[in-house]
Amino acid sequence: MKQLTDAKQPDSATTDEPPAPPSRLVILGLLLGIVLATLDGTIVGTALPTIVGDLGGLDQLSWVLTAYLLTMAVSTPIWGKVGDLYGRKGSYLGAISLFLVGSVLCGLAQDMGQLIAFRALQGIGAGGLFVGALSLIGTLLAPAEAGRAQALIGVLLPAATIGGPLLGGFLTDQWDWRWVFYVNVPVGAVALALIGFGVRLRAERRKARIDLAGVGLLTAAILALTLLATWAGTTYAWTSPQIIALGLVSAASLAAFVRVERRVAEPVIPPRLFRDRNFTVAQILSFVTGAAMLAAASYLPQYMQFVQGLSSTQSGLLLVPLMLGMIASQLVIGRRVGEGGRYRGYPIAGGALATAGALALLTLGTGTSAALASGLTFVLGVGIGCLMQPTMLITMNSAEPRDMGAASGTLTLLRTIGGSLGIAVLGSVYTNRLAATVTDHLGADGQQLTGGELTPALLHDLPEPVQDAFRSGVVDGLHGVALGTAALCAVTFGVAWLIREVPLRGAEPS
Repeated sequence: MKQLTDAKQPDSATTDEPPAPPSRLVILGLLLGIVLATLDGTIVGTALPTIVGDLGGLDQLSWVLTAYLLTMAVSTPIWGKVGDLYGRKGSYLGAISLFLVGSVLCGLAQDMGQLIAFRALQGIGAGGLFVGALSLIGTLLAPAEAGRAQALIGVLLPAATIGGPLLGGFLTDQWDWRWVFYVNVPVGAVALALIGFGVRLRAERRKARIDLAGVGLLTAAILALTLLATWAGTTYAWTSPQIIALGLVSAASLAAFVRVERRVAEPVIPPRLFRDRNFTVAQILSFVTGAAMLAAASYLPQYMQFVQGLSSTQSGLLLVPLMLGMIASQLVIGRRVGEGGRYRGYPIAGGALATAGALALLTLGTGTSAALASGLTFVLGVGIGCLMQPTMLITMNSAEPRDMGAASGTLTLLRTIGGSLGIAVLGSVYTNRLAATVTDHLGADGQQLTGGELTPALLHDLPEPVQDAFRSGVVDGLHGVALGTAALCAVTFGVAWLIREVPLRGAEPS
């Protein structure tokens, strides 16, 4: 028991002398880790048909993505806490190394079982990339100085989210699907070198044990929640015993996790973080924004491909306005806040703009031009960007230096879980509305059409009335996603009013 309570603060948190400001190359190394984590969550999608053709195992296809997202979500807060206790630099380098080992093994996989196992290993490493970068930035820079660096993170998130499918398609078409994984190696090697030689931190160690009970309960809760998000509305109905059981397991595990975290000396997610109202509000915004962003980015390409008749690469390019909206708003906010500007108004405006942008998608129809459909996504992108950037700033400003890893891990975890649930819930809305519309037009034949493996290429070979019915169904499905996204964004608008304008640490007094 004495070992648990005899904890000491890391040197970097207690010393009066702050760490030396990082160079631009060091910041680049931190950002490269975020590129790897975000890109690998989306780059594999366009290569999956080719992977299945090579390795087989169509019935296991979804687990190539699920295994990665599951282990990444589970390991994210653990990496954050390990960094707080034993050193953030070492933790980050270890996460990059494990991620690269997993990437190489994925490229060498000879069957679907091996690929899924190696993706799980890769996901464990990925869990430490985003949280490691954020916690190091929070350690090396005061929140007032970190605005521009975090603005660059905000640029990379949408760029990697939307650019991942484009790069994955290019590598698969031009070289081989295995390069979707091998491409991580040179990028990761550069990040290792820049961080290993460029970051100088005092020793950060505490005599404390990892909260194994908390880790186990959090893992059980995330596992149940991820399986629920993956299976609900697709493999099993939302009201099926399997989905209800997963929901109960998740809720019970979370309740037990909260109880354990209040009692241990070094919790994985310290409850003290949530005593700060701004921190709590930022986590709610992160969860809901993650759901809105990934749901929109996941189902807009369906409209572009099935209704507009575009290729997967073209549909990705037409989401560039969405990406540019997120990038532009986050760059502006990072610069303004870095110059001493206030930040409370941005998430409020972001919630309003994102709601309006999601509702604008209701104007999309079967006859809408591709250019107009693409342009309408810009407003939604600006709104989401105005929500994401202040959320990171508020999280880093609300946490004490000793909890920087746990704080950034919590932020990343909630955004990941929010995205998974957003895709699952709104995906169920999309599928149900699509099936209902097609069935209304075609009768029993429509049920077979929506239950099969229909691709945009196969749709062109069907009779014109069938094509029209299916396109109408896709539009109705997208409208359901747009309404759900608007509801989520309206929640962010209401919650954002609870933010208090607390001065950022390191800011010059005005």
